[in-house]
Amino acid sequence: MPPLPPFETILAIAIVIFFAIGLHEYAHCKFADMAGDPTPRIYGRVTLKLWKHFEPVGTFMMIISSLFGVGLGWGRAAPANPDKMRNPRWDFFTSVAAGPISNVVQAVLFAAVLRFGLRAGWFDVTEVVMGAFRMSNDFVPALLSLGVVLNLGLAIFNLIPLGPLDGHWLVGLLMPEKQNILWNQWHRRYGGQILISVILISQLSNIPVLSRITWPAISYLFKLLTGVPIDY
Repeated sequence: MPPLPPFETILAIAIVIFFAIGLHEYAHCKFADMAGDPTPRIYGRVTLKLWKHFEPVGTFMMIISSLFGVGLGWGRAAPANPDKMRNPRWDFFTSVAAGPISNVVQAVLFAAVLRFGLRAGWFDVTEVVMGAFRMSNDFVPALLSLGVVLNLGLAIFNLIPLGPLDGHWLVGLLMPEKQNILWNQWHRRYGGQILISVILISQLSNIPVLSRITWPAISYLFKLLTGVPIDY
């Protein structure tokens, strides 16, 4: 097992994940509520008390796995009923998309502060790169770098079109109704199994399947947003 990151990095990871997961699930619920679906409000999920959106095991796994560069976990599933929405198909599409979009917005905000800090001389590029790779002893660049990396990672991972990830709902909602039903039925049966298999293969072998899917996009967007390259 690789060594634990510095304490400053561990603290930064915990803070970023608190907001990344909490606001992701809140965004799902808020947009469903705005579309007329009472379900999230009935379950007490239209709230900025972000801990109410956490699933203990999934949140713990997200923090622990993020310490070693993986970042896999989940929050409490957002309760929603498309049939209660004013425009079931497109309102549901919006409420699903709101989760990953919330993470992109957070990444952009962290990146804006990071760029300003670099220009102001608060820290240098080396500290930013060390922060992105979970090796920094300096809390501020670690927090800002990981705020970009982890939020981008969560958004991109969730857009993978495999159930139960957000991506499979979004792809299905772009299909005609009949194909959408068949798509969702297939993912209910097989999507989770395939996703777990991919995760296990990534962790138990020397084939980093998930990293090969997500890291090129994360590193490209990190450089685009911050101006700092973080390629391996």
